[in-house]
Amino acid sequence: MADALAGRSRVTVLRGEAGAGKSALLGYLSGRVAGWHSARAAGVESEMELPYAGLHQLCAPMLGHLGRLPVPQRDALATVFGRSAGAAPGRFLVGLATLTLFAEVAEQQPLACIVDDAQWLDRASAQILGFVARRLLAERIVLVCAARTGIGDAVLAGLPELLVGGLGDSDARALLLANVPGPLDAAVCDQIIKESHGNPLALLELPRAWNVAGLAGGFGLPGSHPVAGRIEQSYLRRLRRLPSDTQLLVLTAAAEPLGDPVLFHRAAGTLGIDIAVAGPAQDGGLLELGGRVEFAHPLVRSAAYRSAAADDRHRVHRALADATVAETDPDRRAWHRARATPGPDEEVAAELERSAGRAQARGGVAAAAAFLQRSAELTIDPARRAERALAAAQASLQAGAFDAALQLAATAEAGPLDEFQRAQVDLVRGQVAFASGDVSDAPPLLLKAARQVGPFDAGLARETYLTAWCAAFVAAGQPAGRGVLLEICRAVRALPPRPGAPRPLDLLLDGLALLSTDGHAAATPTLQRAAKALAGIPVQDVLRWGWMAMAASNAVWDNDGASVISARQVRLVRDAGALAELPLHLSALGLARAWTGDFAAAAALAAEADSVAAATGSRSAPYTLLRLRALQGRLAEASAAIEQAAAGGIGVAIYAHWAAAVQCNGLARYEEAAAAARQATSDTFEYWVSVWALPELVEAAVRVGDVQLARDALERLAETTQPSGTDLALGLEARSRALLTSGDSADLLYREAIERLGRTDVRPERARAHLLYGEWLRREGRRAGAREQLRTAYDQFTGIGMEAFAERASRELAATGEKVRKRNPGTRDELTPQEGQIARLARDGLSNPEIGAQLFISARTVEWHLRTVFAKLGITSRRQLRTALPEDGRLAGRA
Repeated sequence: MADALAGRSRVTVLRGEAGAGKSALLGYLSGRVAGWHSARAAGVESEMELPYAGLHQLCAPMLGHLGRLPVPQRDALATVFGRSAGAAPGRFLVGLATLTLFAEVAEQQPLACIVDDAQWLDRASAQILGFVARRLLAERIVLVCAARTGIGDAVLAGLPELLVGGLGDSDARALLLANVPGPLDAAVCDQIIKESHGNPLALLELPRAWNVAGLAGGFGLPGSHPVAGRIEQSYLRRLRRLPSDTQLLVLTAAAEPLGDPVLFHRAAGTLGIDIAVAGPAQDGGLLELGGRVEFAHPLVRSAAYRSAAADDRHRVHRALADATVAETDPDRRAWHRARATPGPDEEVAAELERSAGRAQARGGVAAAAAFLQRSAELTIDPARRAERALAAAQASLQAGAFDAALQLAATAEAGPLDEFQRAQVDLVRGQVAFASGDVSDAPPLLLKAARQVGPFDAGLARETYLTAWCAAFVAAGQPAGRGVLLEICRAVRALPPRPGAPRPLDLLLDGLALLSTDGHAAATPTLQRAAKALAGIPVQDVLRWGWMAMAASNAVWDNDGASVISARQVRLVRDAGALAELPLHLSALGLARAWTGDFAAAAALAAEADSVAAATGSRSAPYTLLRLRALQGRLAEASAAIEQAAAGGIGVAIYAHWAAAVQCNGLARYEEAAAAARQATSDTFEYWVSVWALPELVEAAVRVGDVQLARDALERLAETTQPSGTDLALGLEARSRALLTSGDSADLLYREAIERLGRTDVRPERARAHLLYGEWLRREGRRAGAREQLRTAYDQFTGIGMEAFAERASRELAATGEKVRKRNPGTRDELTPQEGQIARLARDGLSNPEIGAQLFISARTVEWHLRTVFAKLGITSRRQLRTALPEDGRLAGRA
């Protein structure tokens, strides 16, 4: 609380077993935040399927501030909370909107967000809460959640935690003795303390269910059970002593998670029960009726609900369904009706199906899957049941519930499906395998699905072939993977042409298939057309398969095209709030920026990708970081990144070997560079990464005297560079060919390389051409020319930040007799990647709210970072950023 009042947010997750005192601590906190804005929510087990239910509880007191949010964020919250209709917003756009809403409220007064029983939050709410918690920094906000160990261990994982353990023996004894009426036998006291493991609720509740003789003389002590089970049993015994109508009323409260007293009274009336019969439950300290209907402890609710007879549960849910107004809350009414139905019921199944559609429209894919699954269970007609099970499997796949998706696919397959539906079942299986990282099973499953889908939906078939190609490409390092890859490509080549002009997807798929079967010369024209067409694909395609769009540009040595496409896609994905996909696009853009030598931008994009991946629970491959560290040449940092990546999957390992080859060439450790480059280029399926490493192999092999290895690598390189014809491709080929040439021919090739690379924005490769030309001139005895080229290389390397290559150029300059004056690195602190990114956006004129919306942080956090940036740069205003932080991203006054 003190930190929040000082303007720095704090987040804590209380974790402990049932009865440890988490709710009591939250209650204590609630009592300490008088004068704050306070928002509370509690997860309820029976409500876990309803999308954003927990988030709505938390945000409901703040919705009056919605009008102050940017329009896309305001619309996102209004849609998921059912206040307006619209397209389903991205889950993490909802997260950004929630973060902004919290920050807006906290501007007026400090905000305390208190969440109990987080283990029972619906999945969407838990993800949004975790996203927000990881991005709070400079707001007056306290977020404290409680989650039960053993059930909610994965919920809000990775956030700061406070373990709420048991009481020590002396405190446990004091608590027990203070709350036991009458005498307590010393042996019984010791036994209770031992069995309670210091659990406070166990110490309070267990003695209530025992008779006087048991407490005083030790007769009838219970056996040893898990503490939570004993506490629940204690509550259960107390519940069973209540009158039957009171028990039914308590069950009604347990089945209605909102605690709405109006709804509770209506349901009681439908059951024909006078609300006054709740008295014994209130007097017994089990239930509280006031502004809300609340239980003394969540275990009372679970004991009441789980122990009830099935007929009573059905009766109560039927009453709650009748008491729920269909026009204002149709989904909750449908869910109660489903729980009230003991057997198949087509009317209820259809209502659940409609609820699934509404949930899907609000972005609640997990809820849609739950509705559809229950709908299938209640469906009488076998064909309709199979159709709904298939829809539930597809929704579960979207929600990331892969095991459920496979089970539902099996349920669907057991019914009477048509051929298209059976193809969709195979497609679900293939997509689950690919999303799960199963590189051996995914390609053949997706190939089978694509073939089956083809006669019914040519567009879906081509998308599936593209996914299958990507899955097989990842698996191509395995013997079986190569065969499947070629089989997929042959199947694509055999597809009938689509009517009309080919779409970008068609060009990309056809180009990649040609690349695999016929090589670069045959594939390059199609891939170049694809690269141009892919620059303008709509956001729907970007979100479905756009992460593959850079493949065409990368395969034809077109870094400019890759940069333009990835920058646009990052913007579109950010605007859509699709954070689950964003790290892939950030990595692609970061890689393109590293090629150009904009290391500050590359580092910021890599940091953002890692940050977003952590917030969404996904993984971000370190492609940008590997390229960046290798070019920077900082040995310790680069080696650590390379070593970690080399142990990863096949695709990441190739990047790691390429990075190691670059780093070792910079350090003039040519034997190691050659070994790493051979590993990076060992795959004969030459697409882009293995091709990008070929110039490294040529340079290293020449330096170690393995001329034949260098010539073979050059021949392979030329097979890719000649068809593309870009200045980058032909410049790198000329530079590599010069290493294997002598006399005037070598001189002409070095000059050609410098001229061609000078027409690109790929500054690191241009600087390396100057370096190699200078080294060659020195060995030819042409010292004046060598000094000129080496000085240019040194200046460019230091300007970019390529430390290892700069040191290599420095040594070569010294060998020509020229004294190299080291650059002064300056004394000001370096900006972190996030600070650098915020500083550049502010320099370019974006406001704090605009920067916050782009980086998924609050405007106040942007302001906090800018204060740090100003201090590090020694400036006092945003106007000074243009001078202190030039366009190349390096700090003014630095090398």
